[in-house]
Amino acid sequence: MLVLTRKLGEGIVIGDDVTVTIVEMKGGNVRIGIEAPQDMKIYRQEVFDRIALENKDASQWDMHDLDRISDNLIVRKVKK
Repeated sequence: MLVLTRKLGEGIVIGDDVTVTIVEMKGGNVRIGIEAPQDMKIYRQEVFDRIALENKDASQWDMHDLDRISDNLIVRKVKK
């Protein structure tokens, strides 16, 4: 991991089109501003970790179970 020291108002540049700027430091927290292309996905670490875990869990579903769930959804639509 690269570790950098920055002061308020300073930033770092990642690649050609991402800039991270220190916006505020207060009470042990650092507030950052990120300038990046709108199509670039940016997540807080804890959100990214949760998404990755949910995707991993979803990839381990048994296809037969998914087929049965899907079949039940079709049956419910027909009953209406």
